[in-house]
Amino acid sequence: MQSIYKPLAAAVTLALCSGAYAAEQERYIVKFKEGKGPSVMAQLKSQGGKMALDLSSHNAAAFTLPAKALKGLENNPNVEYVEVDAKRYPLGQVVPYGIPMVQADLLSDAATSNTTVCIIDSGYELAHEDLAGNQVTGTNDAGTGNWFTDENHHGTHVAGTIAALNNNTGVVGVNPNGNLNLHIIKVFNADGWGYSSSLVSALNKCEQAGAKVINMSLGGSRSSRTEDSAFAAAESRGVLSIAAAGNDGNTRHSYPASYNSVVSVAAIDSNKVVADFSQKTSQVELSGPGVGVLSSVPTGTALVASTTVAGTGYEAIGMEGSPTGDASGMLADCGTGETACNANGQVCLIQRGVISFAEKVQACENGGGVAAIIYNNVSGALNGTMGGVATSIPSVGVSDVDGAAMLAQVGSNASVSIGAGNYAYFDGTSMATPHVAGVAALVWSHFPQCSNTQIRAALRATAEDLGVAGRDDSYGYGLVKAKDAVDYLTTYGCDGQSSGGGNTGGTCKGRNCK
Repeated sequence: MQSIYKPLAAAVTLALCSGAYAAEQERYIVKFKEGKGPSVMAQLKSQGGKMALDLSSHNAAAFTLPAKALKGLENNPNVEYVEVDAKRYPLGQVVPYGIPMVQADLLSDAATSNTTVCIIDSGYELAHEDLAGNQVTGTNDAGTGNWFTDENHHGTHVAGTIAALNNNTGVVGVNPNGNLNLHIIKVFNADGWGYSSSLVSALNKCEQAGAKVINMSLGGSRSSRTEDSAFAAAESRGVLSIAAAGNDGNTRHSYPASYNSVVSVAAIDSNKVVADFSQKTSQVELSGPGVGVLSSVPTGTALVASTTVAGTGYEAIGMEGSPTGDASGMLADCGTGETACNANGQVCLIQRGVISFAEKVQACENGGGVAAIIYNNVSGALNGTMGGVATSIPSVGVSDVDGAAMLAQVGSNASVSIGAGNYAYFDGTSMATPHVAGVAALVWSHFPQCSNTQIRAALRATAEDLGVAGRDDSYGYGLVKAKDAVDYLTTYGCDGQSSGGGNTGGTCKGRNCK
């Protein structure tokens, strides 16, 4: 039994720089060559420049510059470099894309105090700034340590998607107002695995804690008759169990997701396209956001990355396993990084492909590079990992589009910065599952009179159909939709209807359909 998330996961968190800065900004930082500051400052003032901030201890100053003065600096032998004085903002709260995608922001979670979600995972960092105010209890499991710590990071990320607080900090979850009851069962050790017998035991403890919904962002390829029987019995007692479909990108079943009594959840991206790693089986029932999902991780364990090239800031994702630190230098084109790049004192720009990310970073190091920026060779952001290989320079991933823009700026000054943070982007059906579990709890709180099977049917009947028409093995019945499910139950009651309703376009896909 393993946690179902992509190991590419532990990456960028609430980066200070997001997107490109406008080219017409007029405030710049000018770095002088040693001893040349006074003469350059006098020249800039004569050309209409206004000093905004003296940084003499760094041999630099911030200036508001007219275009003519800026142009003159390009070839000034007394200037080391000029860069945009990039804006910085308070790190406020972010709404991850999956929250509005599943319509969680369209419903009140005030009534979720009547609902308990049990999270069977690697624990829960009770002290986390975005989780500490929740109604949460837990049960220690032999051999895995305290439920209120999380050495694996996974369970805290899952919990944040379900219930990160609306507190002007970090992110928000599907149920963000601290009303939902959570119960935590820690079944994973620090290595990230546990036994099926532990899962059955955890299921019993969830029921003892009064859980109506169980989130299992975990699984394995081998079925268990004991597990199957236990989840079927739990369903008959009113429990709604939800699990990750698996991350092998094939058609093999994963368990417990593929038991009939458990909802199997596939992962889609922000464009509602199934993830290439998401398993595609006849048991896939619903889909949830599972690519680049931003959520909480144990405090200080995430990588906060920022990258600037030629004064333009780009969204970057720290490579899992990268050391923290700051580095800057001229940007060098290192191709695909298959050989040592002649980049002494420079920042290496490397395209994804052919060899591992770690090998690319090592090639940069061997050529004297001070940092590595790896850009994607397919659409979208690059969320990569060193795969356990130790490197000594900060390394980040950026999108294909941003990489192309940087390629046009080779020879310009570039900087890479990586620090510690409390939030990270993870990929996996593990990340999709808590979206569905959170929605199930939210919808059920509005209709506590409905049974677990009726809530399950409503979620199926109102899922947004994706892929080929009707249910398919990639998306199941489609993307889970909270408000549509509530509207459906409001109109048709717990028993639903035999045709139409919700987002089905007149074709019923629910359990109660004929």
